[in-house]
Amino acid sequence: MNEPIAFLGLGKMGLPMSRNLAVAGYPVRAWNRSPRELPAVGDADYRIVKTAADAIGEAEIVITMLPDLPQVREVCRGLLRPGVLVVVMGTVSAVAVRGWSTELAESGVSLLDAPVSGGDVGAQEGTLSIMVGGSGDDVERLRGPFGAMGSVIEHLGPIGSGQLAKACNQIVVATTLTALAEAVVLGARGGLRISQLLDVLAGGLAGSRVLEVKRAKLQEHSFVPGGSASFQHKDLGFALEAARAEGVALPVTAIVDQLFGAMRWTGHGEDDHSGILQVIESLGGRMIAELPG
Repeated sequence: MNEPIAFLGLGKMGLPMSRNLAVAGYPVRAWNRSPRELPAVGDADYRIVKTAADAIGEAEIVITMLPDLPQVREVCRGLLRPGVLVVVMGTVSAVAVRGWSTELAESGVSLLDAPVSGGDVGAQEGTLSIMVGGSGDDVERLRGPFGAMGSVIEHLGPIGSGQLAKACNQIVVATTLTALAEAVVLGARGGLRISQLLDVLAGGLAGSRVLEVKRAKLQEHSFVPGGSASFQHKDLGFALEAARAEGVALPVTAIVDQLFGAMRWTGHGEDDHSGILQVIESLGGRMIAELPG
């Protein structure tokens, strides 16, 4: 029989992830900071409860999909018993999660960090890439639940390794989006049709999964999220924090971090992260909509 799972955090990612667990046969007690009324998941054992304490109950696996580690710690405070395994699947600081793991170990609680990549579509389809840090025995215990949520599960090393890998992932995503934005603005300013330019980029070495997924948003200048600029900026901060801890210089990431900061500070933080195009446009003084092509 599958172990019951407490799932904390039912946002765009957490809700489909938790429901996929239930469809795969895991009893799930789910909780969200904002109350949600949702239809049943077929015949699956899936129930949304009123408090985090109700969700955790007697469960020995607690999965969190919350924005940052301070929220995870606050929600779990006083609720974790010896023997419980906590799985932090939101993107948090690699440095901070290592520190919390040491604290939890003193009270007999185990911790895995297992951030994901693949966005809301991957969460819905159960095809996320899951980057895991922690004990090998704990990872093996979670192979089944991870398989219900993702198609790629990589155990990368000790605690914090998953978050470090996610920071690396976010560097590539953010810098690629910024480079695409610069290319689109330059091409449009020079009179190129954006659709043709993106065809050319997609067909050559500049092609990427980022371009494939975000092309329509760039071309249509429509930035309904998706992944928000605020979260992208938060994640870049974690990358820079890790770089400082490891003694690594990330000069390009530092510049991109500032651009995403500007996006937030000018009121576009809840736009899709591909909306970095708006920041690059503003530096040139005109929106693409006003340009030929």
